[in-house]
Amino acid sequence: MASRLGAGLGVSRRSFLEGLSSVGGSALLMAGMSALGFGIASAQETPPALSGGGGKKVVVLGAGVAGMTAAYELGKAGYDVTVLEARSFAGGRCQTARKGFKLTELGGDTQVCDFDEGLYINHGPWRIPYHHRSTLHYTKEFNVPLEVFVNDNDASYVMFDKGTGPLAGKPVRKGQIAADIRGGAAEMLAKLAKQGALDAQMTADDRDQFIAYLSQEGYLTPDLAYKGTDGRGFDVNPGALMVPGPGKPSTPFAFADVLHSKAWRTLASVTNYEQQRTMFQPVGGMDRIAKGFSDALGSKISYSCLVKKVRQNDKGVEVTYADATGQTQVLKADYCICAMPLSVVRQLDFQVSKPFKEAISQVSYALVGKIGLQMKRRFWEEDHHIYGGHVYFDDPDINSMSLPSTGWQSKKGVILGYYQFGANAAKVSALSPADRQALAAKAGTKVFPEFGDNVETSFSAAWHRIEHNLGGWAQWSDEARRDAYPILCEPDGRIYLAGEHMSYLPGWQAGGIESAWAQIAKLHARVHAA
Repeated sequence: MASRLGAGLGVSRRSFLEGLSSVGGSALLMAGMSALGFGIASAQETPPALSGGGGKKVVVLGAGVAGMTAAYELGKAGYDVTVLEARSFAGGRCQTARKGFKLTELGGDTQVCDFDEGLYINHGPWRIPYHHRSTLHYTKEFNVPLEVFVNDNDASYVMFDKGTGPLAGKPVRKGQIAADIRGGAAEMLAKLAKQGALDAQMTADDRDQFIAYLSQEGYLTPDLAYKGTDGRGFDVNPGALMVPGPGKPSTPFAFADVLHSKAWRTLASVTNYEQQRTMFQPVGGMDRIAKGFSDALGSKISYSCLVKKVRQNDKGVEVTYADATGQTQVLKADYCICAMPLSVVRQLDFQVSKPFKEAISQVSYALVGKIGLQMKRRFWEEDHHIYGGHVYFDDPDINSMSLPSTGWQSKKGVILGYYQFGANAAKVSALSPADRQALAAKAGTKVFPEFGDNVETSFSAAWHRIEHNLGGWAQWSDEARRDAYPILCEPDGRIYLAGEHMSYLPGWQAGGIESAWAQIAKLHARVHAA
């Protein structure tokens, strides 16, 4: 789901890798990631080739993407698979809110999405990196069409209140910030190099090449001055005939003003590994992936089944659950794949060894909130000429807004009005749905004067308050990765765990898919070795 719904590596590990990248580029980054035990991309492209399941019975707990992956592949291999799902629909956190979708948060009111037909918000995962080849395997397998997700847009705005100077507290185009901070920095470095200040660090030829690079990177004039670039936009756009003719290029901000605005914090010359500038999304909503799985599995999924107890011995497993009518049922199987979030598993009567249970307790889950706001008209396109991308805030109650990457030039659209984490997500989740909408509308109006008057309706989700998830994604500390994670990677008796939490891609669907692939391969090898 991820800074995402999507979190990534632990803070210390992420910082270490970013430092490697900045010092040694991609080669050193890849070496560092390998040394830490995970690859630079989605580790697998296709599921393991399995056959000869021989009708062995496997119960899968949870019809999220990981659980359905396991059930789908095991079913193809000849296993007798049953999936127990607590909700009335499949997908787990792979959810899309559209007209009629219902959500009742723990302790909250029931929301019924009333967006216009055809409009939606992916309040769970909502973007797919090109290197998540396992996810793309299934979008192709299930004929789920994809479209580009605009994950970065120089035309979008940065709205930082906590800086100082004339740019603080006002919306500024991200591309203008990028041009001016890089241009100003390039000018300073180029002039220092020209004056010989860096001669101790480089040869004369190195210096000349460095200055040439800075001149290109910073759009410097021959005398090594940054005076702006047409890439940051025009005050008067060029056009036909003599007026406006060539137009009037925009005037750069003062370098010190850009620095003190702190808006440069939204920039990176190379994108984060998890967040490319262009990504993918399924046409019509992320839940199209879940529907591909659920359609393929059909009656193998039993819905509205609430697991109460899991028991095992050396001959099999026994799952006690309440079915859709509230009646207690018992399902016996040879093996169990538990693909429920560990935040939920902790609440079950779950018969596993003491070390396994203690390892489960070591994983925390992210507090995450999102809201989708349906707008009467697409003013961001019509009035501000922004097509997709994010608006960044230094207000952690908002963090970022996102403009839709679909429905270009149509009448209406749904904006992601906030995407917050941690304590701020907890604070905002205590508000009523109406007050959450008001919070997002107030912030949006600071950037777009038209925002507040165009809000028609909204749908919000706080993942830590959603009953069968209790969090957005798993958060592993370095200590838990070292001590608990290896224990959970192996089966406890006849019980195997799968899900994004069982991967180094937490919060991403690829993490859930690939964990399922790894566990069913282990289970299959065990069956054939018996």
